[in-house]
Amino acid sequence: MGDLTPPLTVDTDFIDGSCVLTAAGSLDGRTYLTLRDTVISAALDEPTAVLVNVENLCVPVVSAWTALSSARWHVSHWPDVPIMVVCAQPSVAVTLSRHGVSRSVPVYPSVDAALRTLGDGAPPRRRRASATLSASTPALHRSRVLVAEWLTGWGRGDLVPVAKVIVDVFVENVLAHTDSRPVVLAETDGATVTVAVKDTARSPAVRREPPHAPHQWIPGLAVVATLSRAWGSTPTGSGKTVWAIIGPENVW
Repeated sequence: MGDLTPPLTVDTDFIDGSCVLTAAGSLDGRTYLTLRDTVISAALDEPTAVLVNVENLCVPVVSAWTALSSARWHVSHWPDVPIMVVCAQPSVAVTLSRHGVSRSVPVYPSVDAALRTLGDGAPPRRRRASATLSASTPALHRSRVLVAEWLTGWGRGDLVPVAKVIVDVFVENVLAHTDSRPVVLAETDGATVTVAVKDTARSPAVRREPPHAPHQWIPGLAVVATLSRAWGSTPTGSGKTVWAIIGPENVW
């Protein structure tokens, strides 16, 4: 007999600035990453919140629900967008609570109920810019120029020196380890700046510890970890986004 398991589908809609994902089909070991990365990708676009309607999901293995809490963990530092589950079935809320998922991903009986919890307070206004660069060495210079222009225009010229070092590391890694055209992104909420680079490779960016010897070259991501408030490698449906957050304490 063939596999009768329904495929996972996720439809996208937007309501009052929030992204509503309606999932249907089977959430299991084969589709876990698909749902997780779809939720992450939606959050990286920075809606007010991401609501995941799971009314029509079949979840044969309870542990697959952790795709939702894993997605929330990946975006908890940046962009820190709330992720909520929508489901009118009380048994789903009980299951997610029993397995710890609802500690980071609350459950609401309807989309309206979830949206009401967001209140009237508008999220901090963010200024954002991005550009797709060539998959060649000139992208290094271009990324530094763009980041300097963007931050200066936003009144954050004080963070340009450290931001240029960070974007240089990120773009250099894309060129060295992937065939992707790097997509450079920068944003600010006024207090901090985030520098990020997207690529189409699914392998995460990994920091390698420098050798324990004086005057040795320090790998790039170790430099990023030293210069930034926080950094991470976030999987998406099309690859990954590597990002770093810098603030006043990182001014040179």
